[in-house]
Amino acid sequence: MMPAVESYIAARHAAGFKLLNADYLLRSFARFAVDRGETHVHAQTAIDWAAAAASVAQRDARLKTVCRFARYLHIEDQDHEVPPARYFAYRKTRRVPYIYSCTDIECLIDAALKLGPASALKPQTYAALIALLSATGLRVSEALDLRIADVTPDGLVIRKSKFQKTRLVPLHDTTAAGLQKYLTLRRRVRSCDDHAFVDDDGRPLRYTVAYKVFQKLLKIAGISHAPNGRRPRIHELRHSFAVHVLEASPEGRDRVGQHMLALATYLGHVNIKSTYWYLEATPELLRDIAVAAERFLTGDQK
Repeated sequence: MMPAVESYIAARHAAGFKLLNADYLLRSFARFAVDRGETHVHAQTAIDWAAAAASVAQRDARLKTVCRFARYLHIEDQDHEVPPARYFAYRKTRRVPYIYSCTDIECLIDAALKLGPASALKPQTYAALIALLSATGLRVSEALDLRIADVTPDGLVIRKSKFQKTRLVPLHDTTAAGLQKYLTLRRRVRSCDDHAFVDDDGRPLRYTVAYKVFQKLLKIAGISHAPNGRRPRIHELRHSFAVHVLEASPEGRDRVGQHMLALATYLGHVNIKSTYWYLEATPELLRDIAVAAERFLTGDQK
């Protein structure tokens, strides 16, 4: 069993997947199965192993990890059983995001420009990062992974993002000009690294550092808590971009459908259901849905 696990992990790594937790889980499952004297994946064994997790969400994640592994093995050896992926009936729920207004974003950028000495790169780095995230809806990891060469006249080349996809993100002229202005300053920092966003010492900007600085910027900007009582996050700049785009969506079912497909492609979603989720993100969009549904039910579809 363990050699099969190592072969699977190697194949996934070769395909570009990071497998931050799957390798640990699969090795744990393999030891569990071997202790039972088994050489093949058995559905009940996978369920028993997954059931040892503390929460339903963890049990679901553990079982689905084995399911992917089992499908890989089943192609060549049908004695491997593929467990039922939905055995634990877990349904992931998303937290309601904080939607930053245009005023919020302006305040955050102003706060960033006040960071540290004016001669340092740090204020410009965070101002440019926030502006880029709010204008493009990039994932934070995608922005931090940007290389200078990825900024092209046609837009940003996003390489191997969350789902190992590469896509081109066109930029508005003002966004492109703002980013180029920052990169001109960034090139003055001596660095052997080609990341677009760097610290004052030239090292790539790390997420943990960016997260802490963003929390500081929220306080400076006077943005303390979301309506649900939770603290706003930097990733919600992506959510805010998507919601604002949908709020400006053209009317008409066909045009809205095309708009959603274009947005899903732009954001790098592999499943358009992830894009449709944004329709539930704000009271304004929900109200629009309710009005459209009422018109449909009453026969007034103008």
